[in-house]
Amino acid sequence: MDLDFGIGNKILDFWSMAGIYIHIPFCRQACHYCNFYFTTSPARRDELVAAIIREVEFTGGYLDGETIETIYFGGGTPTMLAAGQLGQILEAIYKAYPDARLRELTIEANPDDLTADKIAELNELRTLGLDRLSIGVQSFREADLIYMNRAHNAPEALSAIERVQAAGFQNLTIDLIYGTPTMSDEAWRDNIRQAIALGIPHISSYALTVEPKTYLDKNIRTGRVVPVDEIQSSRQFDILMEEMSANGYDQYEISNFALPGHHAIHNTNYWRGKKYLGLGPSAHSYDGTSRRWNVANNNTYIKSISEGKLPYEVEYLTTAQRANEYIMTSLRTMWGCDLSRPEVSAFRAEIVGSLQDTDASFYIMEGNIVRLTQAGRHYADRMASDLFVDEP
Repeated sequence: MDLDFGIGNKILDFWSMAGIYIHIPFCRQACHYCNFYFTTSPARRDELVAAIIREVEFTGGYLDGETIETIYFGGGTPTMLAAGQLGQILEAIYKAYPDARLRELTIEANPDDLTADKIAELNELRTLGLDRLSIGVQSFREADLIYMNRAHNAPEALSAIERVQAAGFQNLTIDLIYGTPTMSDEAWRDNIRQAIALGIPHISSYALTVEPKTYLDKNIRTGRVVPVDEIQSSRQFDILMEEMSANGYDQYEISNFALPGHHAIHNTNYWRGKKYLGLGPSAHSYDGTSRRWNVANNNTYIKSISEGKLPYEVEYLTTAQRANEYIMTSLRTMWGCDLSRPEVSAFRAEIVGSLQDTDASFYIMEGNIVRLTQAGRHYADRMASDLFVDEP
């Protein structure tokens, strides 16, 4: 096994490599906007870890021998597991994929979890490849955190970052959310500048979205909280793009900004169509021709695995579906949609024809590459939909 730690991400086109995502579905409390699968019950953690390890063993052939270059622990809150449990999962992965050439290993964490003891635990995982932390800050302002029902407070958001930096973790990304009714444009600008001042090399930033069946959806419908203003969100997206550009960050994907050399390899591989294996309840996988997703229920997942069965559903993609997925993801990136790529080359004439009917201020076409302008980034989903192709 060649754990090629510390290589960085200067090259993003190792097409023969793949990634592994592990979903850890435990959270301290429910954020009001979240629609990911999670549970606030701490029960059955050991059993879940054992089930994930067995799933690693069951799925050894899924990626068809491709080399693993990235591992990502998401959730939920992966740091609610002990470092030893995370280490057990990693050791199982390395045993199943002895030729791994790891370029990035990310673990998500929340500020309230990043105590001195937890950071010391995470330091132990450096020998297994951990080189990147993703911290769910969301805001440095108390009013915003209360509106979102985050478990941490504003001082914790700042102190957690300072603690992990002091411990030697410099390859950090944080999440920030804009568009909350509690946040003025100037407050949002201050949030961005606070992150930049802390020297965070990668920032993922999303508009607050009201997803069906979330607490936020219910609270807005019952009048308990003020609804989201789409005009405000659009304006704050412009502020985000302007501030990040002025401070040297690449907007390499619509919601992701990085200083040179700090693009997220794992997520970039999603957007560029690489294969990946998802482990754990609700995790998704992609092998180039199909997608599958595990059952979103801890008890069912654990029971099925214990019986030697993988609890998933699968969808086999048609030629047009593969083209449309590539259009949707690639348009979101700074590299754009390459009409010479195998996924879309057969549909080039149809896509170019559709472009003629879209707003010319939303895109730039150079040779085979279609990229969105800043104006077009506001309408990325609509642009993709306009370019979607029909089954041949």
